[in-house]
Amino acid sequence: MDTMSLTSTALGVMSGVVVFLILLSGFFSGSETALTAASKARLHRLEHTGVKRAGLVTRLISEPERLIGAILLGNNLVNIAASVLATTIFLSIAGPQGVYYATLFRTAVVVVFAEVLPKTYAIRDAERTAMRVAPVIRLIVLVFAPVVIAVQWVVSRTLDIITSNANQSDTLSPEDELRGTIDLQHSEGSVEKEHRDMLGGILDLSELDVQEVMVHRKNIRMIDAALPMNEIISQVLASPHTRIPLFQDEPENIVGVLHAKDMLRALYNPDGDIKDVGILDIAVEPWFVPETTSLQEQLDAFLHKRMHFALIVDEYGAIQGLVTLEDILEEIVGEITDEHDVTHAGIRPQPNGTLHVDGSVSVRDLNRLMDWNLPDEEATTVAGLVIHEAQTIPEPGQAFNFHNFRFEILRKHRNQITALRITPSSNA
Repeated sequence: MDTMSLTSTALGVMSGVVVFLILLSGFFSGSETALTAASKARLHRLEHTGVKRAGLVTRLISEPERLIGAILLGNNLVNIAASVLATTIFLSIAGPQGVYYATLFRTAVVVVFAEVLPKTYAIRDAERTAMRVAPVIRLIVLVFAPVVIAVQWVVSRTLDIITSNANQSDTLSPEDELRGTIDLQHSEGSVEKEHRDMLGGILDLSELDVQEVMVHRKNIRMIDAALPMNEIISQVLASPHTRIPLFQDEPENIVGVLHAKDMLRALYNPDGDIKDVGILDIAVEPWFVPETTSLQEQLDAFLHKRMHFALIVDEYGAIQGLVTLEDILEEIVGEITDEHDVTHAGIRPQPNGTLHVDGSVSVRDLNRLMDWNLPDEEATTVAGLVIHEAQTIPEPGQAFNFHNFRFEILRKHRNQITALRITPSSNA
């Protein structure tokens, strides 16, 4: 009778220990999920607002190998101990068949209460859960540190044997990681398309050159500095721009940039004669930049020099185009227009699902508007993309299929494609 009572007491104690170990296993599983899923950006922001535990979590996840090693070590220890005790209990109750009962019991209980339930709870509010468990996990990391370091050494040596450093996979840059996060949030509906394009435009500034957003030299409005003042005033008033390049003898010889406001100040003299105003005296010196300058570098230069207008030259010093501060800002926020701008409907959707597109439309603008993914590495404009892919200058009526689109040439002026019809493959 005493022996049976002692055995029952022992089984009760062991059952309690098993329950405690399963709860501890759930704690380790939930902690691992919370700490690995917690957003570093949110934790960084919380830390700067004075939340001390956010800083503790940041320090823990800054050493992922030690953190995961300690959690896995603790989780395996409690799982093995729980398995041994559960098997002993069922053997005492059911004899040799108890091994099977113990296996079924452990599998069901561990999957539900030590894995799925705590991990689901943790991932719903990863940052808050991570901050709750951080003090305990920090202590566990410190206690298991010697064992974890030894395990890491064995793992590192093993990996050195079976892998080659030359085959290490490339890691994502911070910019690529941000792009991935933005695209993911957009696909999940958290970020609108306009905001995604704006954030992507900021990240693209360092990858795009000024030549990709410049106004081409054939589209630049210039004024001959040798013209009579009345004619110059008329051309300035007829222009939608406030800054206009001035040239002498030939358009390649740009000698100044005239600002409409400077001209107005010079003319605002009731006692003077406009014929006496020297146009080059009120013009500013032109600023030339190489065509390989990135948009980020040019934006920084605009801010540093407090200027909004620069002329772009190639390696031979020939004028290629011009870029303004507004051109760069439009890469971020989209087209900026005011009451004086002349708008060009370069992209015209048709009722049948096709698009009529001007050849001068940039591939980047078309991608942004239609949410397409046409390549823009080899060509800036749609016409340039077709010529690059076709490896020839096509004639009106010719059509080409590439990148899952059909490009049909509608009009051409000399060697320039001026209009195309684009049909997505789904409508072709």
